[in-house]
Amino acid sequence: MENLDKLISINNWFDEPLDTPIYIAGPCSAETEEQVFATASEISKNSKIKIFRAGLWKPRTRPNTFEGVGSKGLAWLKKVKEQFGLRIAVEVANPEHVELCLKNDIDVLWIGARTVSNPFSIQEIAKSLANVKIPILIKNPVNPDLDLWIGAIERFYNNDVYKLAAIHRGFYPFEKTIFRNIPKWEIPIELKIKFPNLPIICDPSHISGTTEYIEEICQKALDLNFDGLMIESHINPKSALSDSQQQLTPNELNQLLTRLIVRESSSSDTEFTDLLSNYRAQIDSLDFQLLELLAQRMKIVEKIGEYKSINNVKILQLRRWENIIGTRTEFGQSRGLTEEFITKLLQLVHKESIQKQTEVMNKNKQL
Repeated sequence: MENLDKLISINNWFDEPLDTPIYIAGPCSAETEEQVFATASEISKNSKIKIFRAGLWKPRTRPNTFEGVGSKGLAWLKKVKEQFGLRIAVEVANPEHVELCLKNDIDVLWIGARTVSNPFSIQEIAKSLANVKIPILIKNPVNPDLDLWIGAIERFYNNDVYKLAAIHRGFYPFEKTIFRNIPKWEIPIELKIKFPNLPIICDPSHISGTTEYIEEICQKALDLNFDGLMIESHINPKSALSDSQQQLTPNELNQLLTRLIVRESSSSDTEFTDLLSNYRAQIDSLDFQLLELLAQRMKIVEKIGEYKSINNVKILQLRRWENIIGTRTEFGQSRGLTEEFITKLLQLVHKESIQKQTEVMNKNKQL
């Protein structure tokens, strides 16, 4: 698979260079011309915000809810572009949406999470955008499926769309959490590792679901070296026809952006870099020791599997597993580790141990 080496950086998306992190803001939905203009007018006063976003076609879970104003909102957004000098971003869900947006000089298109979850829809949209030179932003699918997300990105790339970025908006939680969509930061981090030149933008509004956690999520994304933020902002969130709880007022948005800290990717301070190198050398050494210890543990596990096979004893021993969880958790917590981390680590080790013993028993069975 290609490394997406033809991707064009955010700085070169338009005729004039864009600074990163890039900030995209606007209402969840364009509701009325007055609402769009009032929001855009206030947002345009912040020089950091270069792109105004608004949803026109809203994929709702159930019918008879507000599904957007549709194509008539394109005229409103065109006027916003002309009057305030903001570039415009709109979500599209099919080739018809694409055609309408291109005819109305929309600058940026994004693909929503539900659409990304359907490869057939993605393929149709990607074909309709073949060789198009405007940026296409691709949200993660609803469920935490990295391959599905990568597949959507590849479909556009394979149609010669090189102004691409991923949008991390979190994943639908099966369990109840404080967030609307759980961030699972390890997934966009893995995406960045696989494709270092792919820009990743965070959508803190959809992760949070309320305005309470937006700042925390924004700062986390910036600290993880994300390339920008897409934040929902409405002139009067309480009256919003969709996602009212997660939209900031333009004034709240401006205050938020002033509080965010954008850190450097590296430092020219030699004392800092020398110290960092020393710490990393220690981590490297400890990592190899951890792997060596785990390898030794698995050799012992295989011996246990041999004895269980000879004596016709079951692999899973619940009392032993409960004892491991209890004693190791207590020990780990006394060393400053969290219970969640310890549990996840032990579960991975236990899963591998069961697999090793299963392989041993199956081998002995064949003899």
